Amino acid sequence: MVYLGLVLAACVGMALTVLLRRSARQRATRAEMGIRSPRGVVEEGFARIGGIDQWIGIRGEDRENPVLLVLHGGPGSSYTMFAPHMRRWEEHFTIVQWDQRGGGRTYRRNRAAGCRPLSLEQLARDAEEVAEYARKRLGKERIVLLASSLGTTFGMRVARRRPELFYAYVGVDQNTGMRRRREQGHAAVVERLRAQRAMRGVREMERKGADPTRWSARDYEAVARWTMRSDAAGFRRAMKLLKDAVWHAPGWSLRDIRAFVQGMHFSTEELLGEMVRFDAWTEGVRFEIPFFVFQGACDVLTTPALARAYFEDVVAPEKHFALIADAGHFAAFLQPDEFLRLLLSHVRPLALERAGGAGATGETGGETSITGERVSARVE
Repeated sequence: MVYLGLVLAACVGMALTVLLRRSARQRATRAEMGIRSPRGVVEEGFARIGGIDQWIGIRGEDRENPVLLVLHGGPGSSYTMFAPHMRRWEEHFTIVQWDQRGGGRTYRRNRAAGCRPLSLEQLARDAEEVAEYARKRLGKERIVLLASSLGTTFGMRVARRRPELFYAYVGVDQNTGMRRRREQGHAAVVERLRAQRAMRGVREMERKGADPTRWSARDYEAVARWTMRSDAAGFRRAMKLLKDAVWHAPGWSLRDIRAFVQGMHFSTEELLGEMVRFDAWTEGVRFEIPFFVFQGACDVLTTPALARAYFEDVVAPEKHFALIADAGHFAAFLQPDEFLRLLLSHVRPLALERAGGAGATGETGGETSITGERVSARVE
């Protein structure tokens, strides 16, 4: 019993040490992310969207900057954990983060019952409300829509349906649909896993098969996991990014982390059928606003080849496609400076020009410092 007590005490001590280090890292990150500018904005809280309370965060160094509304992926994967990676973006854009119905703090607030019904169409309607909210809150005629991964599936629908709200659509981890990539993609994943001698992954992929209509939510999660693991170097980079972002996310409690995981499982269960049926070409290729895709060159989940194929068929007043080197899925956060460079080269000048603002000839983005203290306002 004495030895058991010593072991338990040691375990408790180690756990406390880990939690204290986490807390210290979170405090340091919050200090680094402080916005001191008198023209800046830092707001976070819940707004009534789609009949329920949904979490919205707004951050930027200058309210006069163009507004960037982020539609996160997942499904149900809040991107507020990536706020430190967007810190330099906030010098050139006001960033609006939204925990979608079924994700993050919105899921924690409403739980599963409150987040239903959950569908791509419901997410699209919610996104339209969030865009209207952001425009009014920040006094903007239009904003920029930035959609990632699952966010692109309904984000493109919003961009086509409500062009009057947006200066441009920007897609990253651009999704074109599971069925387009199923045969070729499945075979390529199995081949890469076999080359790595990851035979457990080979067997699991072969058991699941290439047809996503036969997958359960657990099957989908397993296939996505093994697909990412088939790119060993990319998987290591992505896992390091995700583990660090989730564990050290400023303002996230352990309950927030738990809700984050629960929300992703819930959203996958609710949306899987629609995710399987989604096809970007069937949804439409005509846009009334400029259309941009900045895709990770090494993305094995939403492949650049299919993203490029869809882009080529898009009809828009202006369009541009760029590959981000040394980045797979989560390209915007694996290479945030390169992603910012693309935004500054192609998107910000367009937004400023159409808003009638100064400096529309473009900025290439130099080194900037991060200073200041946090000034927070609640949104209810």
